[in-house]
Amino acid sequence: MAAEPDHRSFEADATRRATGAGRTLSTTMPRLILEARRVAATVIHGLHGRRRAGTGENFWQFRRFMSGEPAARVDWRRSARDDNLYVREREWEAAHTVWIWPDRSPSMVFASALVWETKLDRALVVAFALAEVLVEGGERVGLPGLMRPSATRTIIERMAEAIVHDPTERASLPPTFAPSPQSEVVVLSDLWSPIADVHRTLAQLSANGAQGHVVQIVDPAEETFPFSGRVEFIDPEDGHSITVGRAEAWREEYQARVERHRAEIRAETDRLGWSFIIHRTDRPASELLLALHTRMAASAAGTGVNLRHADFHPGSAA
Repeated sequence: MAAEPDHRSFEADATRRATGAGRTLSTTMPRLILEARRVAATVIHGLHGRRRAGTGENFWQFRRFMSGEPAARVDWRRSARDDNLYVREREWEAAHTVWIWPDRSPSMVFASALVWETKLDRALVVAFALAEVLVEGGERVGLPGLMRPSATRTIIERMAEAIVHDPTERASLPPTFAPSPQSEVVVLSDLWSPIADVHRTLAQLSANGAQGHVVQIVDPAEETFPFSGRVEFIDPEDGHSITVGRAEAWREEYQARVERHRAEIRAETDRLGWSFIIHRTDRPASELLLALHTRMAASAAGTGVNLRHADFHPGSAA
């Protein structure tokens, strides 16, 4: 949602950014990367990594040879370094993969006078920070349709490069793909898409049994509707606009429609066993990262993910 009240240059500037006349993503990316590293550092301890030994392609660690094991398992090159015998272990081939989708559609470039960063900035910071935390814990992270799962220590740079050089105009919701049952999916979007599209996307992503977490990132103005007087509302997705004389008369009905939209999303995530979080950009990014980390840990432990009454600060979860 974008708005341009008369004589409010900040709102006019926000609308211009949302329609492509503002700063480019490539110029803001270095700042977003630094912010993501700072946010990740706040929750880097207590990770929920699931790396373990098993059959696979990637080296994990050396361990001492145990009596009774087949001699063929000894890694003679490593064992020649001292007086002990060692076995080369590989990472479990079903290691956990997390697919992260940060919505980069035009509506995400909106920022009202109530905040200092766009929804897109917040989505990218949280996506990068979450990836950093997950890789630190031994997980793999991928971007649907853009980057294969990876556990590289430079995961943030890999993601940023893939996004900056992506020539495709991306829709609000993730592209069609089939995550494995061992995967998790994190959708970071304002979710202002038609509810039928949201339902269809969630059904497709969960078809193979993957777990998921849906995050609605909104500007506080999109919740409180602080507009009054004559206002021109512009849809950044298609450029259509509407001008009203008394915007405050729309507030109650607008808020009711937002609540109905969210209730339908929550009903679908509840049915699938996925989590649903609402995050406002006037709240700290670390708050959302902690909420996501908590719910992903709960999912990994098999204790459920829809913690609708969990003790998170108002405005960060619902």
